[in-house]
Amino acid sequence: MSGERSSAAVVIRTRMSAGDAHYGGNLVDGARILGLFGDVATELLIRSDGDEGLFAAYESVEFLAPVYAGDFIEAAGRIVRFGDRSRTIEFEARKVIAAAPERSPSAAAVLDPPVVVCRARGTCVAPKR
Repeated sequence: MSGERSSAAVVIRTRMSAGDAHYGGNLVDGARILGLFGDVATELLIRSDGDEGLFAAYESVEFLAPVYAGDFIEAAGRIVRFGDRSRTIEFEARKVIAAAPERSPSAAAVLDPPVVVCRARGTCVAPKR
């Protein structure tokens, strides 16, 4: 039966490195966040379908706050709709620790509450069973 299963959220956390910075001022490009969402989607599909599946499309993407090298980002997702083969997933990325290079090269601050940096909704396709 499609549409009746539920999905637990998957959360991954990673630190943005200097190698992730794409723009001046150590600004990380949005594609890096979308890559994290892809990793979340892969885990969700493995957990729900036993297969990595394929990411088909984003319906919406909103970049809400900047991300810099040194920031810790938590990317979360949850399947909100199960079709026959399609899975609709809602994603949110939050900055949980912010680099503070103005204080010192290694300074950082825990953000409480975290800052939502991106929201998205996308569709993945799982193989037929």
